[in-house]
Amino acid sequence: MIKSLAFLVTFLCSVTISAQNLQSPSQFLGYDLGTKFSRHHQVVDYFKHVESQKPLQVKLETYGKTNEGRTLMLAFVSSEENLKNLETIRTNNLKNAGLLEGNPSSNDVAIVWLSYNVHGNEASSTEAAMNTIYKLLTEKKEYLKNTVVIIDPCINPDGRDRYVNWYNETASLPYDIDQQASEHQEPWPSGRPNHYLFDLNRDWAWATQVESASRLKAYNKWMPHIHVDFHEQGINEPYYFAPAAEPFHEVISDWQRDFQTQIGKNHSKYFDAEGWLYFTRERFDLLYPSYGDTYPTYMGAIGMTYEQGGHGRAGLGILNDEGDVLTLVDRLTHHTVTGLSTVEISSKNAKKLNTEFAKFFDNSNLKYKSYVLQGHRDKINQLTKLLDKHDIKYGYGLNSKVSGYKYSTAAQGQMTTSSKDLIVSTNQPKGKMVKVLFEPNTKLSDSLTYDITAWSVPYAYGLDAIASKTPVQQTETGSIRIPASIVDPSPTGYVLTWNSLQDAQFLADLLKKGIKVRFTEKPFTAQGETFNRGSLIIVRGDNKKVSNFDAIVKDVASSHDRVYKAVSSGFSKSGPDFGSPDIKLVNPPKIAMLSGDYTSSLSYGELWHFFEQQLKYPVTSINTDDLSGTNLSKYNVLIMPNGYYGGLLNDNLMTKLKTWVRSGGKLIAIDGALNSFADKEGFGLKRNKPADASETDNEDAKRIKYADRERDYTKNLITGAIFKTDVDNTHPMAFGYDDNYFTLKLGSSSYSLLDGGYNVAYLGQNPKNVSGYAGKDALKRLDNSLVFGEQRMGSGSIIYLVDNVMFRSFWEHGKLFFVNSIFFVNNNLVEL
Repeated sequence: MIKSLAFLVTFLCSVTISAQNLQSPSQFLGYDLGTKFSRHHQVVDYFKHVESQKPLQVKLETYGKTNEGRTLMLAFVSSEENLKNLETIRTNNLKNAGLLEGNPSSNDVAIVWLSYNVHGNEASSTEAAMNTIYKLLTEKKEYLKNTVVIIDPCINPDGRDRYVNWYNETASLPYDIDQQASEHQEPWPSGRPNHYLFDLNRDWAWATQVESASRLKAYNKWMPHIHVDFHEQGINEPYYFAPAAEPFHEVISDWQRDFQTQIGKNHSKYFDAEGWLYFTRERFDLLYPSYGDTYPTYMGAIGMTYEQGGHGRAGLGILNDEGDVLTLVDRLTHHTVTGLSTVEISSKNAKKLNTEFAKFFDNSNLKYKSYVLQGHRDKINQLTKLLDKHDIKYGYGLNSKVSGYKYSTAAQGQMTTSSKDLIVSTNQPKGKMVKVLFEPNTKLSDSLTYDITAWSVPYAYGLDAIASKTPVQQTETGSIRIPASIVDPSPTGYVLTWNSLQDAQFLADLLKKGIKVRFTEKPFTAQGETFNRGSLIIVRGDNKKVSNFDAIVKDVASSHDRVYKAVSSGFSKSGPDFGSPDIKLVNPPKIAMLSGDYTSSLSYGELWHFFEQQLKYPVTSINTDDLSGTNLSKYNVLIMPNGYYGGLLNDNLMTKLKTWVRSGGKLIAIDGALNSFADKEGFGLKRNKPADASETDNEDAKRIKYADRERDYTKNLITGAIFKTDVDNTHPMAFGYDDNYFTLKLGSSSYSLLDGGYNVAYLGQNPKNVSGYAGKDALKRLDNSLVFGEQRMGSGSIIYLVDNVMFRSFWEHGKLFFVNSIFFVNNNLVEL
């Protein structure tokens, strides 16, 4: 007993002494906070120091690793009593929302989540994160009595270190405040995106990146009441905080709107006292669901963006256009103040936050009760993986008839369901998020928005769907199982259908293993089964030199969950035989892709990520600075990401590209890259000319008031709208598709149908958007316009992808057009 008491006294004394040794960020780092940019490992070390000195009030949790191996970390900060009961607080919160069964033992603790540095070159916020945790533990301890603060000091460590390393090696000493100085001119691709050059602030809902997917696991375990996403904006804007701008999504509650205003007023008293400028209710709306403010909002939180002037241009200090020197010290101080102010008002309203949080999860008033989805099993399975990331529940259908809004026709319709169909109900705690992701057409209170206005999941995943106003019966398990492959002990070959990206991954894997694969350009019937265009044929005779041919094919098929049919003869009952010219060998593509200046870093990153993490097929990146000296004959595919190539493609380079294409090369141009070829000699791509406005319209336009010009211009815009296109699915680019496809159109660029080329997907006369905003004048320009097409040039091809199927990597249904372009379109058998 005496030994135990002595140990306890020693322990308590050591804790007291330890707590007294808590260092400020400046003391720990060895420089005044804000006089240098801290590297990520230094930030991690500081948070570990805080935990070591305040173990009864701070708990660190690693929730993942970035692509470059950096730590993703959360700090849980609260009173000693709360930290001791942290798991109880967490489960009480989930019970309060109905996410766990049972009743909470109490619900009077506010949970505030502060997220910093989602954009790597908006680097002041991570410095503020260190300052904020220190001040909470030393100056604002009273806030923690009824509040758990969760701090993510850096959502994007790879991007942050890219920026910090560049700045630290570039900046003058002392720093140069001249805007034209090199330290204010960040090079391509900038520190904003992550390793794969994705904008992580647009990835919350889609979770395509490892940082997002890892974070969501932690987020959904906690479901905070408040979430703040700290950012930076241009150097001439001061500070932005809540309330947000219109449009607000219709699921957002009156309480969420009101408390945003209360928070903004709380911040304003501190800013007013210091004479700091700020603005609210402008620019940053609450609509698109994949932001760090909207996603939490649709999960019941008060989700907010805070924007400090500065961004990557500001460095340690810069002279803005108003003649003020904006420093890193200023920027991190402002972020510290709003962070602490957020915790303060949350603490004062902890019980109300819990009460209103619970109310948000009442979904009885939602219009649609169930969403029923039909389609290929691969597409269903892909969608369930997305739902699993958000802990959204789903089931499978029973044999019944369902009626409601039919997505494929944009009108009322019916569907007969089976156990293969997916059912997602809004009668679950996350029903409002279900509505947001699945709704056919988002309600817009204002056409001036910050991002795309359409993202409906059934269109994005290529699934036919019905939104039903009545609940649809479902079971927990369905028949989305892989049917058994049909085996023959010594087949002539193996045949597999072509429907999805998973089939493409299987093909890519076989090609990398040296297996020769064919595809059919015409349907055929073999051994009682009909195979459509694009079906893969793996013939034993093509692979005589592969000793373990059967084992490789079967192992690769098994690893990709592919179903094959072993056929005993190459003689088809109908359609081409295996030796027909219509059954072509897939020439393994040697792919190059442009990167660097003139390319959109985001578009390049989408493609880079796709090749490495999804298709898993090799691609060579060629910097645009090196294109003139590159030996293109080493490649048979060249990809031009979305970009702005006017300053790159001079006459010599254009001639070089034409010569390469004529010799058998395949050039794939995406989105903005098409501008380089439109209306140019030798290319079949022509811009659609806008309809001539009447004289009356022109006169009316001249009289539009200055204050109304921005809103009037929206008539010319398409802000991420969905259109139904016609598809020529006999063309190799469209193998695996039906005769129509729903495309996500990101802008109003319009090109005429190709004359002499192949118009693979296109919009006809008077096209209408089925979802999202499209201005009336922009719609007029889309009459008979190209979406995807191929133009032959000599032995080669130019492939035009007007709409970017890789945009943010979430439009799953479009990716096969891109894959088909690589493997199937104008597949040359002769090496370049």
